[in-house]
Amino acid sequence: MAQLLKQAQQMQQQLVAAQEELAQREVTGSAGGGLVTAIMTGSGDLASVTIAPAAVDPDDLETLQDLVVAAVRDAKRAADELAATTMGPLAGGLGGGPGGGLGLPGF
Repeated sequence: MAQLLKQAQQMQQQLVAAQEELAQREVTGSAGGGLVTAIMTGSGDLASVTIAPAAVDPDDLETLQDLVVAAVRDAKRAADELAATTMGPLAGGLGGGPGGGLGLPGF
């Protein structure tokens, strides 16, 4: 039982370290061939949006709005991929496999 608790503590520490790493890393999404870019942290927080002057047409704001949404979605996709890569090995130990990760019923 002591060994099981020790393993659980190690997994918790690894999980916290991975979450901190995700919060520090950034990914970029773009739309319109780079006219709009969005930077997001690996944990999913939107850090910034950059809009090229060429993307601004006062007579067509709908296209600009669509580009912003597309760039943010692209950044979110990249953040999700980064999180899956970073957290994937840890998630497998938390019950992702057959019979549960801790080998106990319900865990």
